[in-house]
Amino acid sequence: MNTELKIGDPAPDFTATAVGGIYGGGHEVKLADFAGSKLVLYFYPKDDTPGCTAQACEMRDSWRELQSKAELFGVSVDSPESHREFIQKYDLPFPLLSDPNREIVEAYQVWVDKTMYGKTYQGTERTTYVIGPDQKIKAILKKVKTPGHVSLLLQELAS
Repeated sequence: MNTELKIGDPAPDFTATAVGGIYGGGHEVKLADFAGSKLVLYFYPKDDTPGCTAQACEMRDSWRELQSKAELFGVSVDSPESHREFIQKYDLPFPLLSDPNREIVEAYQVWVDKTMYGKTYQGTERTTYVIGPDQKIKAILKKVKTPGHVSLLLQELAS
């Protein structure tokens, strides 16, 4: 197991397909593309589920303010097609990264054991990383709750 990521660590590198926003139907992006900019990666479990939809819609409703402060991507293990449908259904203005091979969720240590109804399974923990222009981790918001996520994120982006 890797040592736990912490503030000040270099952000793990990634390459993924971005869907939505300025990337339209799909375009490959990598961490290095965002050198010199603040970057937010918000990890969520699954497209079009109640909590993830509420979280995405809160981001959508605050998009103007968020986009003035950082580049932002939602990240899940869903396919690009699932992302396209999710974006279209909820009119999401920001891009989503598709990570079907779990490379990003594992690198950012958000692929974890979870328990529901007494059963243990693996899935994505709702966590947000703020990455600075130097590509080092500036903030980690772990196990974020859907309501209030944006206000926490805006506080971090202001510092």
